[in-house]
Amino acid sequence: MAIPKRILVATDFSEASEAALDYAVDLAKAIGAKIVVLHAYELPVYGFPDGALIATADMAATIMNGAQAGVAAMCESRASRGVELSQVVRQGIVWEEVESVADEMSVELVVVGTHGRTGIAHALLGSVAEKIIRTSTRAVLTVHGPKKAKT
Repeated sequence: MAIPKRILVATDFSEASEAALDYAVDLAKAIGAKIVVLHAYELPVYGFPDGALIATADMAATIMNGAQAGVAAMCESRASRGVELSQVVRQGIVWEEVESVADEMSVELVVVGTHGRTGIAHALLGSVAEKIIRTSTRAVLTVHGPKKAKT
């Protein structure tokens, strides 16, 4: 097995994604790898019986700008940790964009955070991490986010 030289971290800006990026930075520093931080998103579409509401160009630009600012902030907060971080923001189906960017940037390892949802929450919300794991052509490492205290 080859030691990865390029790691892709997919983020949705959640605590689990923050934990995944921190883990990846520590790993990359230890093995001399570079990191690609990716946020991929789908534009919202709302269906109604008589039609659909699709994001306007202004709304799409606002979403893209917010996503770019979020990825930049994640990278800037870790810039002093001695690992090269590059940023990518894509609009599209998340798991497909993860695979596409991984191919384009010759990534050997994908790191994703997972919320660890089970039962009905998992069934209703689905799991992007699970889809990435099932469809990736390279190794995928999952990192659990912080545990929530039970009330």
